[in-house]
Amino acid sequence: MLRTISIYGLIAGLIVAVPMNVLLMLYPHGEGVSGYLTGYTLMLVGLSFIFVAVKRYRDRALGGVIKFLPAFLIGLGISVVAGVIYVIAWEISLAMTHYTFMNDYVAAAIEAERAKGLPSEQLNAFIAEMEQMKTMYANPLFRLPMTFIEIFPVGLIVSLIAALLLRNSRFLPARAPTPA
Repeated sequence: MLRTISIYGLIAGLIVAVPMNVLLMLYPHGEGVSGYLTGYTLMLVGLSFIFVAVKRYRDRALGGVIKFLPAFLIGLGISVVAGVIYVIAWEISLAMTHYTFMNDYVAAAIEAERAKGLPSEQLNAFIAEMEQMKTMYANPLFRLPMTFIEIFPVGLIVSLIAALLLRNSRFLPARAPTPA
């Protein structure tokens, strides 16, 4: 089981982390809603390997039958491994950009709010809030868990769905070997 978790967690983590960090290098400020959509789509694609791993483990190691809890735990394990890889990749990306991401993000967010023509009182409150966020993000004890929390809930949901579906041995049953 640990081998399955390690292999598929590594695959899922790399599928999410590599393209996401390449996109960050190409578009350092993201693209607003489309940036979030792209990011969470990549997470869903990478973490879909939870489904593949649970099915493969069910069919090959357990003879086509798995209970909910073991299936769910495999999914959670893969989510944790993928999340750790995602955090490491994000930290490498931040280091390669000299930790300018949050400064650039805050500057872009402030400019966007300024362009809306907010009253100065609201704008100053927003600026103060963004500066506080920038200060908190500089602390790795805040940044690392926050980065992990970006991806883990997606893995949790995929794990739950995979465990619910694959506990039924009639759902995508193992194929019988074809006679030679």
